Amino acid sequence: MGGNIICVGTAIVDIPLYPVTENDLHDISHPLEDISMKVGGDALNESIIISRLGNKVSLLSAVGSDAPGYFIKGTAKKNGVNTEYLNINPKLKTSINIGMTRPNGDRTFFTNKNGSLWKMSINDIDISAINDAKILSFASIFNNPLFKEDEIRKIFISAKQKGMIICADIVKSRNGESLNDIKSCLSYIDYFFPNYDEAFELTGESDVSKQADIFLNLGVKNIVIKTGKKGCFIKNNTISKSIPAYKLPAGTPLDTTGAGDNFAAGFISKLNEGGNFEECAKFGTAVAAISVTGLGATASVKSKKQVEDFMQIIKQ
Repeated sequence: MGGNIICVGTAIVDIPLYPVTENDLHDISHPLEDISMKVGGDALNESIIISRLGNKVSLLSAVGSDAPGYFIKGTAKKNGVNTEYLNINPKLKTSINIGMTRPNGDRTFFTNKNGSLWKMSINDIDISAINDAKILSFASIFNNPLFKEDEIRKIFISAKQKGMIICADIVKSRNGESLNDIKSCLSYIDYFFPNYDEAFELTGESDVSKQADIFLNLGVKNIVIKTGKKGCFIKNNTISKSIPAYKLPAGTPLDTTGAGDNFAAGFISKLNEGGNFEECAKFGTAVAAISVTGLGATASVKSKKQVEDFMQIIKQ
């Protein structure tokens, strides 16, 4: 399989509405500054940004044989992502998410429970394609409700048998899943990227260091807890440190959609170059900061040089 990095997970279409306030919802018709069709989904977001940062990357996902599905494939290919293993499945309906983005950048998504996000299963993923790569990124545990613990573990075992580094992100559970539902998968993960709220939901701990300890004790090698505007907290057996966020000018954040995916993409890209734990976290934080300055998950980050220049100009 061509590529140094493999991303497994969701590929969807996002239609962000910006800006939306509570009062707007009472109008029969209301003009907005922007309504446009964009690609989204954790694995697709990561893949596009990883590619733009100068890496070879392949996408393992499934979409419908419909206009949104072909839009996704075309956009991914245009951005240099290998789509050989993107399954165009006529039995699926490509998920379209409507995102109502508030003026402060926060957003609410409306998703189709009959779309590919919810209906994609392990049978839609070609596990035999997991080979000849350095890093496997499982873009979001819990994001695809039909992916069960033993199936995720099967993917991880396949990657480990090929000597891959495993990175994994997670979202809040959709069907009441808990830490017990993924315990057997955690010992395979080299780098784990929950945000603070997700880590709190899983561990019940409010302190980030204690959250991290629970994951480390369950076998995760390195834990990154994303803390939003504060940056992130990293911990393993030798380091325990908060990495501050890059300070953007007041009023800069436009859309936080995909900021976590951008962080993961930046972290993984630096890891692919041989960066150490802290260097990867700092680079990921910079990529995430740039990502919120445009509308849509993949609108803002364009190149590795852009991020490096940003890190020189904007201080943490």
